[in-house]
This record gives sequence, structure tokens and C-alpha cells, in this order.
Amino acid sequence: MSAFSGRLKKIIRKQKRKPQIEDSIIELNDFPGGPDGFEQVSRFCYSHGRVEITVSNVSLLYCCAFFLGMTEKASTNNLLKQTENFLEGMFYWSWNDIIMSLRSCEPFFSYADSYGLIQKLIFALLAKIAQNSDMNFMASSSSSSSSPETSFGFRFSSTSKASPGSTSPCTKSGKDWWFDELTSLSPKIVEKIIKNLGAYGSQNNSFTLTRFLLHYLKTRPQGSSPSSKSEYSGLADTAVHGVILVGKTRFSCRKLFWVLRLVSGFSLSKDYRAGLERLIGEDLDEATVDDLLVSGHNNKGVYDVNLVIRLIRVFVNGEEMNSQKMKKLGRLIDKYLREISPDQNLNISKFLAVAESLPDSARDCFDGVYRAIDFYLQSHPTLSFEDRSKLCRCLNYEKLSFEASKELAKNPRIPPNISVQALISQQSKVPQNGILYQTTPNGSHGKNSYGHMVLFNDNGMDSSSSEGTENMKFNLQKMQWRVVELEKACKEMKGQMSKLVSHNTGISTPFYNGTLPRFC
Repeated sequence: MSAFSGRLKKIIRKQKRKPQIEDSIIELNDFPGGPDGFEQVSRFCYSHGRVEITVSNVSLLYCCAFFLGMTEKASTNNLLKQTENFLEGMFYWSWNDIIMSLRSCEPFFSYADSYGLIQKLIFALLAKIAQNSDMNFMASSSSSSSSPETSFGFRFSSTSKASPGSTSPCTKSGKDWWFDELTSLSPKIVEKIIKNLGAYGSQNNSFTLTRFLLHYLKTRPQGSSPSSKSEYSGLADTAVHGVILVGKTRFSCRKLFWVLRLVSGFSLSKDYRAGLERLIGEDLDEATVDDLLVSGHNNKGVYDVNLVIRLIRVFVNGEEMNSQKMKKLGRLIDKYLREISPDQNLNISKFLAVAESLPDSARDCFDGVYRAIDFYLQSHPTLSFEDRSKLCRCLNYEKLSFEASKELAKNPRIPPNISVQALISQQSKVPQNGILYQTTPNGSHGKNSYGHMVLFNDNGMDSSSSEGTENMKFNLQKMQWRVVELEKACKEMKGQMSKLVSHNTGISTPFYNGTLPRFC
């Protein structure tokens, strides 16, 4: 083999200078293609410099010949020259031949790249695309290389930018046949293609390339390991830069959410993620509940609630804001709260962060917030009295409808102090001769004998009052007295429990500290 390899000749000469040559071992670390590459080179040497070169093995043979120094200096019948002669005809290869040869380079990509083979194959690939599609490239000279194959690069001409009537960003036309063809290539090779086009990262101003990258990322497995996901990071950043560049002129709010879901699984950089979120947040009122229900991924919880909070902040802090758009978003967020309420990992602080992220003016009515709170309480039945009271702090009782207030007062999951506040807030909606803060039957002003505020009418009803107003006042009185009666019953239970404990232990206790119904 050393007769054909300059590198092996040099190694053997060094070994011969050492004593005990019989125990010498020659190690060739990181041989291109591993054992398969070494075997193919061995066959060439033992066949006296003859080997069948094909599209499928030329890349490996070329890299092995380069690695072993199988040049004209070592032998006139050298492998490097034979593979170079074969590669000179690559611009006449079929599309499938070029793809096959590129894919064969993946196991020894670093060698193929450093020896210039990847770049040669990419140029042949781009030439095929230009011949058979509307993609327009222009050559750009490179002073860093004198080789004919590498002295020109490809860049998009200005005509390749998106036009108003061009294809949808999430679909491909028949002229984009190469989208699917390139999905079989590894991310390292695709990244190399994009760099050769001068459109990598912030240099991407091509809508066609942006669409291709989104299509390519869509075909990649989402459940990959962190290390493999990082291989796609540069491609994801490049795609998002292209999305941000064309923005709302080419992407609706729903499509932007689709992009966000797609690239979130590929180690998108912080700056590009922030840019994409800013683009979405500015038109968040155009979203739907389904758009907002983004998977939580590594976050604790079914949905990424932190994302929605960030998007709301972008919208609220926007320079151009009108009340109609704000109220539309308010209705959307109320529906979103109802959807995420059953999540067992959604804590109270996160629920409140979403509910309170909008200004009070975003809601004409807080019935939607109350419904979401009720769903949350149903799904989290073990919440303490304090937590349930805390959850209700996002309610504006003045903006609850009468029906919602009535339902809230009857709801056993709502703390009684909240029920009372909701009922009191309805006073402003009743005529002055209706329900007021008045003296209770036992003479105390505004409070019953147990120290609780009540609502009732002490001066009768005007004969001209409507039947609807009469019913409303009656229902308010009925609900308020129900709260008072239940609290009275709980007070009596406390006394009975205290006596029971005292009787069993022989120790007088002023009250019972055990668990009692919520009204106590």
C-alpha cells in the first residue's frame, strides 16, 4: 500500500528507525469512512492501481486518497488523479447522482468539506436547480481561491425576493420541486448550501429560501436529543430572520404561530425568538384560542403560559392601540383562561398573571373571568380558603352581570366574603328605594348579630316599581340571608365541637381548631 501512498511511506520510514520493528503498530486515526474506506483503498492498491469508480463511491475514494497522500508524487497511477477526473464530469450528472454523492459524504463530512468536495457538489446542485426552476442565481468572484470550481459562488439575484402574488409561505408550488428532494440531506449539508448562497443568518433576504427552510424543518424529527437539535439552530435562525423580514405582509397571525411551534423545537436563539414573539404579539387580537394553546415543552404544565403572558405584554405595550382591538383580545384571553384551567400544574399565580396582564378597560364584562375561575376551582378541589380568595382578586365585581353575581353567590366553591362583595356591588344597579345598607332586625346598623354586612329593604317598595326589579331585590335578599344562616350554623357547630373536646379531655377550650365547613 505504501507504493501508492505518500503518507504511509513516511510513516514506515519513521518506524524503520525504531528498534524492535517486529512489534511496531501503525495507527491511522479517524480514517475517512472507517474500515469501509480502508478496505476500498486496499483493493485499489492490491489491484495494481485499478478500481471501479462510481457516483456512490467516488466521494469516499477521493477523501481517502487525499488523506493518504495518494498523489502523482507517490505513484503515476494514483487514486487522487483518477477520482478528480471522474468528478470533473459532475456538472453532467443527473440530479439523483448529485444527491447520492452528497449523502455519501455525511459519515466523513469534515474531510469532504475541508478537501473542497462538498462545495464542488453544491455548485453542481445549484446549477441543476437554476436550470429547472425559477430560482435566479448570480456568480460572485472569490479571491480566496484560484481553483476554477471554487472561484465562483452563487447568490440570489434581486428577482428572487418575494413578490405580492407569490406562493403561500407554508406551501410549495410545482416549481419548488427541489424542496422535497433536499429534505434527505443532513443539516450540515443544507447549512453549507445556504452559506454558499450568501443567505445564512441575517443575510437571508430570500422568501423562497425561507419557505424551503420551514419546509425542511417541518420534516425533521421533533423528539431529537438536545445535541442533535442544536445542529438545526442556525437553520432555524435563518428561517426566522426571513419570516421577520417579510412579516405581516406574507404571514398571518395563525401562520406565525405555526412558525413559532415549528422552530421552538430546534434551539432557536434568544434574539430571534424575541423578534418572532414581537411580530406575533403586535397582532395578538387576530389569534384564536387554538393558536394560544402552545405546548409547554420543557415548562411545567400542559401549555406554555409564559409565552402567552409575554405576547400579551407586547400587545398592551404597543404604540398603536385602540379600544376595540383591546376588548377583542380581552374576550380571547377569557376563553384561553377557561381552556387552561383544568391543567393540574397551573398554579394560582400563573392563572392570575394571565388574567391581570390586561388592563381593566379590556373587559366590559368580567363574566368570562368568573367562568374561568369556576372551572379552575372545579379542577383544583383541594385549594385552601386563602387560595380561593386570592384567585378571585382578579374579578371586578362592578363589571359582573347580575346573573353571574347571582350564580357566584350560590356557588359553594366561592368563599363567602367574595359572595358578599359581589352582591354589594350590585347595589348600584338597583333603584335607590331598593336594596341598601340598612339597620338589621336586631337594631345593629348595617351588620347582623354575627357581625356580617347584609342587604335588605326597610321602607317598602314603590308601587310603580317593575316586577323585574322586585324579583331582583328579592333574590339579592334571599342569597344574602342564606350566607348569614350558613355562617350562623357553622358558629353553632364550633360551639358543639368545643364542648365535645372539653368533655373528652377534661380541658376547657375556647374554640375548636379542627376542620370546619368553609363558612366558619
